[in-house]
Amino acid sequence: MKLNLAKNTKLLIAEDQVLAKSHMHYALEQLGFKNMDYVDRPSHALVAMQERDYDGIICSYSLRSEQGGYFLLEQLNAEQTLPLTSAFIFTSADTSSEVVHAIIELQPDEFIAKPFSVNELDKRLSRVLSRKHALRNVYLQMDKKDYEKALAEVENFLLQPEHSEHFPLALKIKGEMLVQTQRYHEAISFYESIINIQDFSWAKLGIATSLMALNEFDDAEREIIQLALRPDAALNAYDLLAKLQIKQSAFDDALESTSLACDISPRNIPRHQQAIDLARITHDYESQFNSAKKMVRYAKGSIHDSPEIYLTAARAGVDFAMTSDPEHVNNIVKQTGEYLRQLKRAHPKAVVNDELAVIDARLHYLKDDVVKAQQLLSDFNVDGDQYHSTEALLDRAKALHEIGMRAKSLEILDAIAEREPSKKGEVNLLATYLKQERAERKAITLSPKTLNNTAVAQYKKGHLEQSYTTFSQAFRVMPKNPSIALNYLQAIIRARRSNTPLPPNTVDAIKKCRETLETASLSEEQRSRYESVMHILNR
Repeated sequence: MKLNLAKNTKLLIAEDQVLAKSHMHYALEQLGFKNMDYVDRPSHALVAMQERDYDGIICSYSLRSEQGGYFLLEQLNAEQTLPLTSAFIFTSADTSSEVVHAIIELQPDEFIAKPFSVNELDKRLSRVLSRKHALRNVYLQMDKKDYEKALAEVENFLLQPEHSEHFPLALKIKGEMLVQTQRYHEAISFYESIINIQDFSWAKLGIATSLMALNEFDDAEREIIQLALRPDAALNAYDLLAKLQIKQSAFDDALESTSLACDISPRNIPRHQQAIDLARITHDYESQFNSAKKMVRYAKGSIHDSPEIYLTAARAGVDFAMTSDPEHVNNIVKQTGEYLRQLKRAHPKAVVNDELAVIDARLHYLKDDVVKAQQLLSDFNVDGDQYHSTEALLDRAKALHEIGMRAKSLEILDAIAEREPSKKGEVNLLATYLKQERAERKAITLSPKTLNNTAVAQYKKGHLEQSYTTFSQAFRVMPKNPSIALNYLQAIIRARRSNTPLPPNTVDAIKKCRETLETASLSEEQRSRYESVMHILNR
């Protein structure tokens, strides 16, 4: 460690374990640091950073007080209050894949595994502090979001041979600035020149990002798929692939890509929310509920821990129960109730009476207590609609449709659709879902819960045309339900045999039913019925 660098550096240490703090203090003194402040919880760190500028923050990932070290950097990133000129270094004794990926996603400047030696600390701090000092002018412009000046600064930096040890990082920053300033063709040429020298994953990601911005989707997809095979780039590749698939309205594929990214790094809450939005668009209610449950689990101790995440899980549970086979409903409802209890324990002062009343009404509807559901919905504060969240009003629209109040349901859907802004070149997933939900609620009078039962009753009575129409509606809103797919196929076969007129999209419907049944876990009885159906279809 250069003595002048250590002497002139102001450090903030966030550590709550006495032995670890003592070891850190000893190591830093040995390296020549004199200007050090210590805190033992995130809130104290935030206050200290408001009162004083620090060149570096060394934070324990596993702070036991309050929310922890993860929360601290998450908060700083969300509020954009950590200047790029300051270094943030995580320390952690936990080096599990989940923790490492969580840390990487927060993008600290360094990560040091505990226990560490004085020499190891020396090497890591010297590296990060020296590059912060060398690239200070670049970072100052980036903090101001003046990317043109940042690009000029980094190009000037690359002309100075004395900074050669920092050139790899400077080149990476240059590529990012070219993308930020929308010089996509120039960025591609630049990244290709880098790859000709060394095959950096970040350069390939830059090419894929630029190709997407230029709407060169096929070329971008090829680059991304190659990157997905690299362990160091798989997470970013799946995120980028999902973004590409969303642009192409390939929502099923986007859900799969997003889910793979969630599996790699499960602490990213916005990614779980994206999975929920995609699952709703694709009518994958089980995936929606699973993603909502993960969001609750991983949001604890983060800036995302709020009453809304528990409500999201409960609503997803009701949606899943509403579209599930009867034998699974009680278990799903029980899980839903647990999230409502967790909400009350975690946020006892939350004002969510209206939201809970709507969820309670939907649960009563599931139990066939329509009168109680109607009573609960009539008590909803209609005058305060504008003060409720889009999700709260969406849930109410569903509840009203389920009890037969379609006009009011559609009125709410119309009102909240206007809330969702659209940006040029981007797909607003919530707006897409709202549009789809309105179209389905307008076209289909029955609730998901009653669609299949009604179709089966019509089928048994020999009302083939009616049953076919009702089964097609049921499959439209529940395409992942194998029971409905199987019933729909049987209705198609019987309609064919009786020469009942079928719409031109019947072949496509058969294909989608088969896709559902081929990927589902079927009972012996369902497997036998499916084999019989396929025997008839293959004649």
